[in-house]
Amino acid sequence: MTTLHAKPFPRGTHAASATAPAASRAKPTRIRYLILVLLLLATILNYVDRSSLGIVAPLLSKDLGLSKIQMGELFAAFGLAYAFALLPGGVLADVLGSRLAYAFSLIGWSLATLMQGFANGYQMLFGSRLAIGALEAPGFPSNARAVTLWFPTRERGFATSVYVMGQYIGTPLFTGLLLWIASNHGWRSVFLTTGCFGIAFGLLWWTVYRDPAKHRSVNAAELAYINEDSTAPAAAKPREKFDWRQAMKLLGYRQILAICLGKFCNNTILVFFTTWFMTYLVEERHMSMLKVGLFQALPFLGATVGILCAGFFSDFFIRRGASMSTARKAPLIIGTLLGASILLVNFVESNEAVIAILTVAFFAQGVGSSSWAAVSEIAPRQFIGLTSSITSLAANIAGVTTPIMIGYVLHATGQFYWALNIMGGMCLLGALSYSVLLGKLHRIEL
Repeated sequence: MTTLHAKPFPRGTHAASATAPAASRAKPTRIRYLILVLLLLATILNYVDRSSLGIVAPLLSKDLGLSKIQMGELFAAFGLAYAFALLPGGVLADVLGSRLAYAFSLIGWSLATLMQGFANGYQMLFGSRLAIGALEAPGFPSNARAVTLWFPTRERGFATSVYVMGQYIGTPLFTGLLLWIASNHGWRSVFLTTGCFGIAFGLLWWTVYRDPAKHRSVNAAELAYINEDSTAPAAAKPREKFDWRQAMKLLGYRQILAICLGKFCNNTILVFFTTWFMTYLVEERHMSMLKVGLFQALPFLGATVGILCAGFFSDFFIRRGASMSTARKAPLIIGTLLGASILLVNFVESNEAVIAILTVAFFAQGVGSSSWAAVSEIAPRQFIGLTSSITSLAANIAGVTTPIMIGYVLHATGQFYWALNIMGGMCLLGALSYSVLLGKLHRIEL
């Protein structure tokens, strides 16, 4: 059985200082999996807090007298601030490291979540959503940086899938509980509960996380395993000085532009499910809260299976000798293409058929979300956080356009028909970007 914990190194030394013979004799620790669990939990919190407004939207909008356009603007406020803050958030992750950047992000957005619980109208909610969006921005760049540091290439796809899975499993796990809290204690209590929990987890992250070369529980054998392919910069190195002139060159690379477009198109489906989905079930499909509590979980579970399958098979084909480019691109093309199936809900009547189609569409979106693994493979080593931020910025423009588009469509037509058609068309465009524009994946050297 593999040892799960190693004897800490003496004070003042790190795993990197151990000798090569010692590394070859010792069994490697598995501290990287503890880090992965922390990343998963942080991502779950990230998406529970950003999507909690969507969960309580039917109750909140009625209580505060908010229109569909105003709700669309509140959903979009998060995406707007998040998009603008992503580049600074990526720089923050590169300059401060994942430990400090993520702790700041977790505690900051959790405080902003708490403020939503005290909102007395549109303006305060809008300001709180802007703050949550800006403060969540360092999260995914910190995730990508941590995975690149802690995992070798052959495990990186699965590791990425595990933490990305957090954006899907939080809703089915906690929506029922949050709906119960809102029904029995009011919608404000949802924000107060999730905000307090996030602050506590931020303190836990600060206490536990370290980069591999500085972690007292990782041994030399695990560090050697992480570094075996030379693409995981886990060894202790002086942090390179940030240079905007070199960083801006990233925007001229075809790989970056193709992933940006593909992620934007694929993310429209995710944004729908984290904003307007509950309203769609209650108002368009006329489901009771009991059915909503049951049916809303199925698409998110489908997306969870999708992202895990994408990561597993991507790494599996690499181990079987397939090229990294082929293994990482295939899920992106298949997922975004299949995501266009969301428009089929316009042509069925039964609620069961609607949920089945939405489950397939969200499963496909989960498969397409494995683009984070591709980003980890192409990012220059000194700009992992920034590269993640650029591609995430493109994806999260959908966090602004999608909820506003749906809000105006609902205001003009009173139904979701054209909104769903537009999302299906965006998925087809994303598949075209990944299959034609992306080309062969390789690490960018600046």
